[in-house]
Amino acid sequence: MNAIFLMLMGLGAMALGYFVYSKFICEKIFKVDPNFRTPAHEMQDGVDYVPTNKYILWGHHFTSVAGAAPIIGPAIAVIWGWVPAFLWVVFGTIFFAGVHDAGAIWASSRNKAKSIGALTGDIVGNRARSIFMIVIFLVLLMVNAVFAVVIANQLISFPSATVPVWGAIVVALIIGQLIYRKLIGLLMVTIIGVVALYAMIYAGPMFPLALPTEVMFGLNDRQTWIILLFVYAAIASLLPVWALLQPRDYINGIQLFIGLGLLYAAVIFASPDIVAPAFNTEVPEGTPSLIPLLFVTIACGAISGFHGLVSSGTTSKQLDKEPDVRFVGYFGAIGEGSLALAAIIAATAGFATLADWQAIYHSFGQGGVGAFIRGGANILQDGIGLDMVLAQTLLTVMVVLFAGTTMDTGLRLQRYIFQEWGSIYNISWMQKAAPATLLAVGSCLLLAFGAGGDGSGGMLIWPLFGTTNQLLAGLTLLVITVMLVKLGRPMWYTLAPLMFLLTMTTLGLLIQLKAFYDKGDWFLFTLDIIILVAAILVILESGSTLTKQIKANKAAKA
Repeated sequence: MNAIFLMLMGLGAMALGYFVYSKFICEKIFKVDPNFRTPAHEMQDGVDYVPTNKYILWGHHFTSVAGAAPIIGPAIAVIWGWVPAFLWVVFGTIFFAGVHDAGAIWASSRNKAKSIGALTGDIVGNRARSIFMIVIFLVLLMVNAVFAVVIANQLISFPSATVPVWGAIVVALIIGQLIYRKLIGLLMVTIIGVVALYAMIYAGPMFPLALPTEVMFGLNDRQTWIILLFVYAAIASLLPVWALLQPRDYINGIQLFIGLGLLYAAVIFASPDIVAPAFNTEVPEGTPSLIPLLFVTIACGAISGFHGLVSSGTTSKQLDKEPDVRFVGYFGAIGEGSLALAAIIAATAGFATLADWQAIYHSFGQGGVGAFIRGGANILQDGIGLDMVLAQTLLTVMVVLFAGTTMDTGLRLQRYIFQEWGSIYNISWMQKAAPATLLAVGSCLLLAFGAGGDGSGGMLIWPLFGTTNQLLAGLTLLVITVMLVKLGRPMWYTLAPLMFLLTMTTLGLLIQLKAFYDKGDWFLFTLDIIILVAAILVILESGSTLTKQIKANKAAKA
């Protein structure tokens, strides 16, 4: 099949989902109210609770949830064939991710912008909350520790990306001042920011910057980058959200859409054929089964529990008007779905022949960021004549900037978790931002360097990220479903995806459990059991609450 048809079908279906399905969900199921006073206004503090223009908030939300995952997952999952990956991304975005993300923002904003973990205590019960927050902490630990490695690796592999990646932070700081000091309008700010960012991308290959590969202060280049990234993330976590996080995410969001526009335009002009098989019947030895692993390999880009953390952790604290839930949450999911679709096209149509594709996908886990950058650069060069080095720099900057925005938001969320624990257990010093940030950074660095001397220790527990992340998405849908039942509203629009997701995730955890046992990996085997037991306990607790509420609703009607 020609990649143009795949692009048009995917984008067309997602557009239909936004204009029709999201309108129904937000107006008829969530019943968003333009007169509802959001926590951003009710609890405004100028640091975390800040009423925000919906376009800027969309940029923050979208780039925080995007990261590298909607590229990595789909670009790995095409090993089973492009059709399964395409269908899951498109239908997952429309019926799963959009509802999940918008629902999490709505549920949190209706409950004083509490995180989905803390909200579980109010909606389900304190026991479920305690277990849920442990699962959340594990997901954030994995994301922060591993994305630091992903960014460091890309900066080492592509030194031409160093100038635009770090220069984007300076641009964001300036833009934050321009917006909130109301010096110039949003349109002019956007133009200035985008022009500055792309000027740095253009200059990147001319001024490649790399750290010394030899040991410096006892650290190699990868270790140094990882520490620098956590120092930056800690500072970003403590700064007022409007000063850096919002403008950085907003400009990155615009940059991503321009980058996607260039890539999709290149697909139209180059008109490449998809060389990968539609259904791969000859997968490499050791490749796990399509079901259920497809649904945990592609998380971001279809549905991801991390999105619920961002939706209820930072986005709900900045929601200006409740109807903005639809644009920020659901359209944010559409943006990520379009990125995942681009990753599928780049990883299947960006190679000259099937043999070239098979040379990359020789075993499960191959492809990922490398296939996206290589395949996407080939399409950009063939379609719009972009220089290969510049094309690779552009795509690398896309990957790194979005991994970075996910990482700094993730660390802020981890800080919130420690502060919420401090509040729950009456530990006064833990409720303060600075100590909580130090605990968040310390836990990530302990995993990164304690389990791997080169800073890649997060990779140790990364095999469990997919299942843990999707479990978190299922539990978030569970909380939203219970809330809808308590309000006497239809629950099937969240319950159906919830049941499907929990089934696939539980099967995935069981399959991984056997794989860890066969390998003798007792650490991951034990951790898998802990996560599985935690999931079962929260499901039972929530199921009991849901059943009681349904009975109470029926009794009230009788």
